[in-house]
Amino acid sequence: MGSTGTEENPKSPFPDPTVFVTGHNSACKAIVQSSTVEEAKAYQGMRVSHSLIYTTSEFPPDLNEDKDIELHEKIKASGNLNIVNPGGTVIRIVNFAPYNKSMMHRTQSLDYGIVLEGEMIMELDDGSRTLMHKGDVAVQRATMHTWKNASETEWARMLFVLQDCQPVLVGGQRFKEDLGHVGYSVFPSSGNDA
Repeated sequence: MGSTGTEENPKSPFPDPTVFVTGHNSACKAIVQSSTVEEAKAYQGMRVSHSLIYTTSEFPPDLNEDKDIELHEKIKASGNLNIVNPGGTVIRIVNFAPYNKSMMHRTQSLDYGIVLEGEMIMELDDGSRTLMHKGDVAVQRATMHTWKNASETEWARMLFVLQDCQPVLVGGQRFKEDLGHVGYSVFPSSGNDA
């Protein structure tokens, strides 16, 4: 599959997703309240792009009076969304250029990663490498990991749902967020592990 954009920030061949948000009308019937195309945005210098689908800022979310929609729109407009939304959830679609690999990282969150297109390799800090195919799901439980597109020629796409979680203790050691960088990240620290 081809792409456009710069070599450093290529554009994936996948269409930008349309997000349909439902609600209720005055007759108490379900309706499609909005539909928005979420344009993929490049992670600077990483040959990866993402579309922010939705966020929640509390658990369980309050859907009354469209409070959840207002909070999501506020976060989206701020441009300051962290990788994890403290006290809530984030859903993103992420596109990986051929043979692209992320940094080894860990978030204080419970994440569902679903392969939508292509094949991805999930590597953990024990050295294990798991090949995931279209439709496969990883349940990341605050573990150190990296993602790599298994193909040298084709793009891959994943859907991620990140949910804030309680502090994680392993063998008596407190595991905090580690975004695999010193002084640089596409995302600022989430701050949910303080």
